[in-house]
Amino acid sequence: MDFSKLEKEISIEFKNKSLLKEALTHRSYLNENPQEGRQNERLEFLGDSVLELITSEFLFKKYPDQAEGQLTVLRAALINYQILARVAREIGLENYILLSKGEAKDTGKGREAILANAFEALLAAIYLDGGYQVSQNFISRFLLPHLDEILKKQLYRDSKSFLQEVIQEKFKVTPIYKVLEENGPDHQKIFRVGVYVGEKLIAEGQGASKQEAEVSAANQALSAL
Repeated sequence: MDFSKLEKEISIEFKNKSLLKEALTHRSYLNENPQEGRQNERLEFLGDSVLELITSEFLFKKYPDQAEGQLTVLRAALINYQILARVAREIGLENYILLSKGEAKDTGKGREAILANAFEALLAAIYLDGGYQVSQNFISRFLLPHLDEILKKQLYRDSKSFLQEVIQEKFKVTPIYKVLEENGPDHQKIFRVGVYVGEKLIAEGQGASKQEAEVSAANQALSAL
C-alpha cells in the first residue's frame, strides 16, 4: 500500500517508511500475510505513553491552578478511545490500516478500538522517526483542538473519570483495570475486565473492546458504590 497520501495529510514525511507500515499493520492482517513484517501492538504500547506525556504536559501548562485529580480527568477524556478513533477518521487513517478480510468487513464497535490503537501506534512511529517535537506538533494539530468540545459538552464526566474521582476521594488511590478473560476470534472478541481498588475486585464488565469493557466495569462499580 502507498502511504504517501497519508504523509501529506498529516504533513509528516517518514524517513523510515517501514515504521509507518508497522504502525498500520493490524495483527489480523499478519494471520493471512505472515511474510508482511510486524504488527502494531508494540508501537501501540509506546504510543500510549507518548500520548499521555504530551497531553499531560499540555494540560499542566494550560491549567496551572487545577489540581492533579481534575487534570487526570481531563486527560482521560482527551485520550478516550472514542476521541482517538474520531481523530483517526479525520486524518483518513481508516483507509490505510492493513486488516484481514474478515476484520475489514466489521464496522462495529471493534473498529473504533482498532482505529484508536492505530492512532497510538502511528504516534509512536512519529516519535521514533522524528522525535518528541514532531510528535507534539502532531498531537497539537489533530487531537488537542477537541479539548474545547470536551469542556463545552462536559465529556470529561464519563463513567471511568467519575469513578476515578470517587475512588480517589474515598480511598486515596487510583482504580486499576485488569483484563480477566478474552473470548472469541480476533474480529469478534469479547473482553471481561475487572476494576480494582488496591487488591480488591469491586466490579466487572464486558465489551467488544478492552475500553468498552472498562467503561462497563466502571458503571457497575459506580452502581455498587
